[in-house]
Amino acid sequence: MRRIWKAYFQASLTLRVTIALVLGVVVGSVGGETVATWLAPLGDLLLRLLTFLIVPIVLFTLMVGVNQSREGSAGRIGGKVFGYYLVSSALAIVVGLTVATLFSPGSGMILDESASFSVPENPGVVDTLLNIVPDNIIGAFAELNMLGIIFTALVFGIALLKMRQSERQHALGERLFEVIEALNAVTLKVMSGVLHYVPIGVFAIVAGTVSQQGVKTLLSLGDMVVVLYVALGLQLLIYCGIMRLFGVKLRNFFREARTPMATAFATQSSSGTLPLTINAAHRLGISKSIYGFSLPLGATLNMDGAAIRIAISAVFAANVIGAPLDFISMVQIVLIGTLVSVGTAGVPGAGIIMIATVFAQVGLPIETVALLTAIDALVGMGCTALNVTGDLVGTSVIARSEGEQLSEEPVKETSVAVKG
Repeated sequence: MRRIWKAYFQASLTLRVTIALVLGVVVGSVGGETVATWLAPLGDLLLRLLTFLIVPIVLFTLMVGVNQSREGSAGRIGGKVFGYYLVSSALAIVVGLTVATLFSPGSGMILDESASFSVPENPGVVDTLLNIVPDNIIGAFAELNMLGIIFTALVFGIALLKMRQSERQHALGERLFEVIEALNAVTLKVMSGVLHYVPIGVFAIVAGTVSQQGVKTLLSLGDMVVVLYVALGLQLLIYCGIMRLFGVKLRNFFREARTPMATAFATQSSSGTLPLTINAAHRLGISKSIYGFSLPLGATLNMDGAAIRIAISAVFAANVIGAPLDFISMVQIVLIGTLVSVGTAGVPGAGIIMIATVFAQVGLPIETVALLTAIDALVGMGCTALNVTGDLVGTSVIARSEGEQLSEEPVKETSVAVKG
């Protein structure tokens, strides 16, 4: 038994997660819901551990990153991050519309008009922007208000930087910065331990998802699922082209991106995968001043997979009712979908809210949303994996645009020494 555990800890994290995914599919298919029920606590524990790390990782990483950034670079990097996320979301919707138009998912299906679906309220862009400034710091942390946490980290990080640059408060600022650095290091040390549990949790979550969704659901709406994954694959190819254009080596990128991608696929949570995404960026050699800001923000705002899902769902709904989308409707979907992807940031069930909001704006029947919820987990897995990939791609591209040279070999520290 000791030999098995030794082999487990010595194997790369990527290999362990891959094996966990395969075993989860097999066990979920054979064992059914009974086995999934037994394994559910193991999956819940992984989600709790990852969520447990989000606040300290975002807070301390971003504060340290701000204090390591070059003079005047913070605003420039922030502009690049926002610009990239906006353009990539719009591009993802265009890709989704193009692929869905070619393959026409939903053609021939009949809408069950008796189906009903309760649409959660969309908070809107204005409310989301206001929520960036929390009225209670403790409340922002407790509610996991990611935008509020980012705002808090930025404000206090900049204030600390000003203290360190001040003659009168320089010594105090340096001592405080050392404390923040130490807290960041100990957080990464905790994360290195949590990473060892990731494959076990991934196995349990995948087994549960497969047993609950099953083959029957996949076959009933198979064309929708296939078209969505084709679009996700095309978007991934576009990412590869962008990275090649900026000199990011694809082999090195995917060597580190595989683990957060696989974990996001299993957990269906961009925010929950954030500790692994940050670890991947660190191992790529990207500076904290960039990934400390871009990745937490991306986990909240940049949802390219969800954007593709909006587009394909819209074409699917239009085909079900026998009224294919015209060019004007497609343009509306691109514009509305891009804004809605920001307006629903951090809201539970954000994917469904986005789809319902766009449907309402372009006159598609809300009843079709009830159809799409049947494959919510199947499509959510792929979309979340692409969301996380898009965040890492944007971070890598922005790092290269700032003149950074990404590492050929994984960057390791004693605090994050987990094989990937």
